[in-house]
Amino acid sequence: MEMPIFGAHVSTSGGVSKAPGNGAAIGCEAIQIFSKNQRQWRTKSLSEKEIAQYHVNLEKSGIHSVIVHDSYLINLCSPKKETYQKSLVAFKDELDRTEVLGIPYLVFHPGSHLKKGEDWGVRVIADSLNVVHDQTAGYQTVGLLETTAGQGTNIGYRFEQLRQIIDLSEHPERLGVCFDTCHVFAAGYDLRSDYDKVWEEFGDVVGFDRLKAFHLNDSKKELGSRVDRHEQIGEGCLGIEPFRRLVNDSRFQGLPMILETPGGDDMYRHNLQILRGLVDSPGKTTIQSSGYAAG
Repeated sequence: MEMPIFGAHVSTSGGVSKAPGNGAAIGCEAIQIFSKNQRQWRTKSLSEKEIAQYHVNLEKSGIHSVIVHDSYLINLCSPKKETYQKSLVAFKDELDRTEVLGIPYLVFHPGSHLKKGEDWGVRVIADSLNVVHDQTAGYQTVGLLETTAGQGTNIGYRFEQLRQIIDLSEHPERLGVCFDTCHVFAAGYDLRSDYDKVWEEFGDVVGFDRLKAFHLNDSKKELGSRVDRHEQIGEGCLGIEPFRRLVNDSRFQGLPMILETPGGDDMYRHNLQILRGLVDSPGKTTIQSSGYAAG
């Protein structure tokens, strides 16, 4: 059986060209990166030298898949005019940077409606994507709507919302989905007890053709909490069994599965070992605690 492509979100300190080596050093086959400081609106463009060095290092690293995650500042349905305009500019910049690096996917949080209403937010997100997609005609990079926990006024915690955004898009071919296990569980989808039902619903509402990547995270909070708090694989409220099923599910072979668990590189190594140990595991698996208490 073909294995999933396991990896983690890795540092780009010192430049994006450092990321492939950082990922290879902890045993990644796939990596997710920020292409710029995720806490700043503006940053300098990527130089030709940096882009060339990134490709050299990627070739040496053996990394099979790379994904970019956009800035946390971006809100594509902000009712605050200044934030909204900055978000449009910043999102285009994220697409520009991902495109020039030749990276296929840009993961982004749909947006937060800030009490303007979910239906309103869904429409504004779709309109925002239409604006930016028109500005970036011909780009190969596909934006991946990330499933959210529904914390605060965040949109994207129901499969139907993702479907609506895609349906309202004038360029649906440029949109896919990144499935975050912690977020989906916190949003109320019970991967722990109703694994098959959750995936049946995802297939019916969103469609498996839209699924391009995973974030693999256990959850510190219970089912339906709508609180986004990641935990080590198998040590949270999800437990180990949903992850065993995921990594052995033939529908997801070949897709990048990215860790965003707390604790840095040492914990990424630990969690990668856990995930690989689950592949082809026929029954329930007992794991050794990492001894790490997430804050």
